[in-house]
Amino acid sequence: MPGRPQPYAVQAAIAALHARAPSCEDTDWRQIAGLYEVMLRIAPSPVIELNHAAAVSMVDGPARALDLVDALAARGGLDGYDLLPAVRADLLRRLGRHNAARDAYRAAAAATQLAPLQRLYARRLSELDEA
Repeated sequence: MPGRPQPYAVQAAIAALHARAPSCEDTDWRQIAGLYEVMLRIAPSPVIELNHAAAVSMVDGPARALDLVDALAARGGLDGYDLLPAVRADLLRRLGRHNAARDAYRAAAAATQLAPLQRLYARRLSELDEA
């Protein structure tokens, strides 16, 4: 009789779905979102919630995911975590809310020490300026 799923097995299943997909569009986002829901039950954390919201955005669109991200941000569990404003910025950009997206990309850039991410956020900001 199978036991309760273990976090590493669920993480491996998520990674396998990403690795198998030839492109972002071909990724089984519905299954990934479901696996993150499993993770939220067996090993809840704010980072898992953020990852779940990102997957939800690919299934149900950025508006629903933004609600999840904003609720997560309001609880404060990821204060200072650069990927929170980065995910929020992407969702806002996809919703056409460019001014709010700019602010979120600036917050993400200020929160990270990683030069590649700083360059990515700067590129996203310049793309918004061109839009």
